[in-house]
Amino acid sequence: KPGDVLLLDDGLVQLQVAEVQGERIINTVLNDGVLSDRKGLNKQGGGLSLGAITERDRELIAVAARMEADFIAVSFCRDAADMHEARRVARAHGSQAALVAKIERAEAVANLGEIVDASDVVMVARGDLGVEIGDAALPGLQKKIIREAVARDKVVITATQMLQSMVDSPIPTRAEVLDVANAVIDGTDAVMLSQETAAGRWPVKAVEAMARICAGAETQFVHDTDFEQARRGLERADQAIAMATMFLSEHIGVRAVVAMTESGGTARYLSRYRASVPIYAFSRHAPARRRMALMRDVFAMDYDSRGQTPGEAGRGSIRMLVAAGLLQPGDRVVFTSGERMETRGATNTLRLLEVGPDGRIQGLGEL
Repeated sequence: KPGDVLLLDDGLVQLQVAEVQGERIINTVLNDGVLSDRKGLNKQGGGLSLGAITERDRELIAVAARMEADFIAVSFCRDAADMHEARRVARAHGSQAALVAKIERAEAVANLGEIVDASDVVMVARGDLGVEIGDAALPGLQKKIIREAVARDKVVITATQMLQSMVDSPIPTRAEVLDVANAVIDGTDAVMLSQETAAGRWPVKAVEAMARICAGAETQFVHDTDFEQARRGLERADQAIAMATMFLSEHIGVRAVVAMTESGGTARYLSRYRASVPIYAFSRHAPARRRMALMRDVFAMDYDSRGQTPGEAGRGSIRMLVAAGLLQPGDRVVFTSGERMETRGATNTLRLLEVGPDGRIQGLGEL
């Protein structure tokens, strides 16, 4: 309508609507700038009616399925129905990809809980989101999205302009360093570069800087999980095992958590708690291992447990960690598995184990 403000390329160019003539919109340009192709369009305050899943999206989901993509991101989702539709299209083409909800519309903020529940991964897409809701509201909303995702056992990515100055500069600004570090401290699973590596002059240095900042932030991370405030009314055995595992890891001094998993679900539940130790997740499925790469504190490893008992799988996986120098004699670990190996969602057993002086595994107890 006349008076609306349209924002191009994350607000770099702003237009005020003067008149609407059918499908033609007459605007007054509020600030000039260089506009290249394939840039975004937003309305200040949100409210554009374009659906999240367009015909072009359906074509590209089919392409992603043929390429066996591990993740499919849904841009501009408005509600859970958009995510369900994207999943339906993906599954119809034979794709088992994890669905990523990009939170970048004002409408999505109002439906945040249902969108998170309908997704596998949530992305704080700060470019379009900041344009629609205003930059002043963005910091608090970023923290809220991260909290919602972690509380609902979903992976969360923080993205957009994290090291924007490195498009042209070989070093980040101090403000950017703090931005990346604060996302890590808030509990994000992953941070993402976009223009810095897609079109910037210093793509390798940008990745190196991002990794360096994340590692530095993790050393300052306070592991203060309040299990009294942890989620109640758990419906799944693997969720309960994950909570018990991380409680033990916090209170009895273990070196690592070792999880046998088929799909990566157990590792995801474990990673929702603020771990002070690494989580080594063993799976024979390469797609599951790739998906686990996004999970905070999780290190996915290849292990084929077919035909083994849980005890044999425990000894075999821990021997691998000893051989790799990741565990030493005397180290304690918490080991999780299911009574029936090669069964998704069957994790129901927790063991406390210790690496003996000769590298053999000693059982200290079982729940």
